[in-house]
Parts: sequence; structure tokens; C-alpha cells
Amino acid sequence: MIKDLEIFYFTGTGNARKIAMWFGECAENNNISYKLHDISKIDPNHITVKSNSLIIIISPIHGFNYPKITIDFIRHLPKKTNDVILMNTRAGGRIGKLVTPGLTGIAFILASIILRGKGYKIKGEIPFDMPSNWISIHPSYREKTVKYLHRVNYNKVKNHADKIFSGMKDFAASKDIVQDLLIAPISFLYYLIGRYAFAKSFYASYKCDNCNLCVKECPVNAIKLTNNRPYWTLKCESCMKCMNNCPKKAIETSHGLIAALVILMLILSSLIPFQNLGDSSLAYWIQFIIKNILFFSLLVFLYRIQQIFLNCKFTARIISYLSLTHYKFWGRYKSLSEFKWKNPV
Repeated sequence: MIKDLEIFYFTGTGNARKIAMWFGECAENNNISYKLHDISKIDPNHITVKSNSLIIIISPIHGFNYPKITIDFIRHLPKKTNDVILMNTRAGGRIGKLVTPGLTGIAFILASIILRGKGYKIKGEIPFDMPSNWISIHPSYREKTVKYLHRVNYNKVKNHADKIFSGMKDFAASKDIVQDLLIAPISFLYYLIGRYAFAKSFYASYKCDNCNLCVKECPVNAIKLTNNRPYWTLKCESCMKCMNNCPKKAIETSHGLIAALVILMLILSSLIPFQNLGDSSLAYWIQFIIKNILFFSLLVFLYRIQQIFLNCKFTARIISYLSLTHYKFWGRYKSLSEFKWKNPV
């Protein structure tokens, strides 16, 4: 019989926190005491876990894996024998009444390996297809779609909670194991390379009024001030909190910079005589390493140049006009408050 529940969550735009709150609500309805813990506010060197509590860990999926902050939290958990339910929020969508699922990748696999090594018992792995918030890649969903996905996932939480609180195991994610394993290489590449590239895709446009809200509220302290302007460091998790919470919608994605980077990479790569390396496996890896060093060197250089140009109103406007996130139709995303999505469509 479950008597105590501890829910640890990491969130950017509110999706994972929403799932955590709904499970807390279900626990309360079952007379189970619970506590919510924001992973970004926990000192990793002073994590306490009550013995015999059921632990739920929920976090978004970034690059088909848990973000670094969540993995680091799991690594720092003290050795215990508690039961654990792993959950995630993936990039869900909608076609009619059909919810299109996201992909979990290696998140549950990696987390389970770490937790089992510490003595924990994995009793469930459950994905939730909440609205995708990665508006650097796509426009924000219409409110009607967001409401629908909130309602579907709320009912899904209640169904899984009934199963979990009755003492049953719940490995809903097992049906996705094939596609999750297939994209495992992308997960590793994102963790090792991709997340650093995305960290350098954000900037504060000419609309920024220096309220510094993004700096103050970044859950991983990845934004600093450089020449009185927000500057994204490589610690950025791409959780999208800054972009979607900015009151002026001043935080945008550098689509123009990315396009310039691709063009420069194509030009410079064509000038390097890679054919002289031969066709061996060693030659392939040397080429891979050289290209990635060149890519990141160019990215950091262009990002710094862009930061200088943002101080000039004329060039700052040009940079914004080259970003899709600058335009009103692209929109922003935040998880809806309860009274909005619980009302009928």
C-alpha cells in the first residue's frame, strides 16, 4: 500500500510540472500524502529521499533523452531501495482526435541503469505526449490543440495513477522500445554535440527592454549579461522557458545565423582536401572531428559577432527579420492554466 509519494520534476514551459501536479491531485484523492520538488531548485549535493516513499521522476525529453540537469539529479540521488516510476513529457501533436506521439529515446534506459545501480526498483516507465514547446523548430500550436492535449493527458494521468496506486507495475513505454532504440545514436549525438549548438541559437532582439527576467528565471543559470544584453552560454538546456516567458517576446531563434553557418561550412569544407585522407575508418573519424571543430568554432565566432551587431538598432532589426520566431504567426507556448483547458471546446 502506497502511503507517501515524492514527485521530482524539471520543467521549462510547464508541461512536466503540470503532469506532476495532476499526479499529486490523484494522490490526494486517494489519501496519499505527496510532495512536489522542482529539480532546478535542489542542491545536487544535498538530495534527501524518504525511505519507503514511492518516487516519481518526470522531465521533458530533449534530443531523445532526459536533459543534463535531470540526468545529473538522478546521478546524485543517494543509494536507496525505493520504488521509482519514471515519466517524461514528449513532443505531442494532434491530427483530428488522434494524438501523435513523440519519442523517448534513451531517457528511460539510461535513467533505469543509473537508478538500478543505486539500489532503486523501477516499477514503471510512462511517457506523456504534451504539446511540443520547441518553437525554434515549428510554430506554436493553436490553443484548441493545446487544450485538447491537456485534457487527453489529464485523463491519461488518472488512468495511470489508478494502476500505480493499486500497486501494479506500469511499463507503458515498452511498446515504443523499437523506435527508441533506433534513435539512440541521435540521442548520444545530441547530448555530446547538438545541445551546445542549440544553446547558441537564442538571442534577445531589439525589443528587449532589459527586464532581465530571462536571466533571473533560467532554471540552469545559462544566461548572463554581456554589454548589458542577455547572452546564452553553453549551459543552456533549450528548455524554451526564456523564449516562451519573455513579456516582450524579444527572445528569438537565430535562423539567419544558422543559415549563414551552413553556407560557410559548405564553402570551407569544400576547400579542405579531405580526399587526401583516404577511405579508411580512421580517415572518416578524422574528417568528422575536423568538421565538428570547424562547426563549433564558426558558431561561437558568428554568435559573438551577432551579439555586437545586436547593439546597433539597424542591424538588430535585420537579424530579427531573418528569424521565423520574430513574426506574430509563429507564436509562443506555455502550458495552460487549469480553468482554460478544463472548459469545453
